[in-house]
Amino acid sequence: MTRPPSAAQRRVIDAADPVTGRLKGTESQLAALVRHGLAFRHPRPPHAHFLTPAGHRIREETTTAEAPAAEAPQPAPAHQPAGVFAARVGGEETAEAGPSRVREVRSAWQGLLELRRMTNTDGAVDRPCAWERTHLVQAAALALEAAGLHPAGTTGTGGYRVRATPQPEAVAVREPDAAALKECAVTLEKAGWQVGEHTEPRTGARYLLASPRRS
Repeated sequence: MTRPPSAAQRRVIDAADPVTGRLKGTESQLAALVRHGLAFRHPRPPHAHFLTPAGHRIREETTTAEAPAAEAPQPAPAHQPAGVFAARVGGEETAEAGPSRVREVRSAWQGLLELRRMTNTDGAVDRPCAWERTHLVQAAALALEAAGLHPAGTTGTGGYRVRATPQPEAVAVREPDAAALKECAVTLEKAGWQVGEHTEPRTGARYLLASPRRS
């Protein structure tokens, strides 16, 4: 990438599918993004174009710049910019899940499975793809929410919370209910994650460490 994308190219990037990164644009716009390393053309029909990790970074930088600045750091986002889907990681200020949210989550999960099929070298959908490895918290949270599990809210103690960890390619999943924590582990394993259960040294609380499976 030798120069920033043009205004027209940036509009194409900003309009990419928020989960899969699939692009829509003219042939010349898409070809230019490929030349700049911001997109790639899938080798199998229908030869769709998708954002590369560099393209995703530009899209996320734009979203961050447009979002209102927070007054103080928050453990989880209170909201997402309009039109951007985000799986619930736990701790957000959100309304109860209704039919529209269920449809959004189902659509996002199906889109992620399609992204796996399109971008995993063998077309496998039973293990995470490159996008998930660069969006660990969102990917794990989407697998949990798509399975019908409940994220934690801002009050009370029930529900899962997915958080980043210092370990490469690993997220922590906390859920105070032992049975629900086990259900989180089973769900992530079915979604193609390697999961181990651990104990917090100071509190004795059990939690999961989950990493995307590679094979």
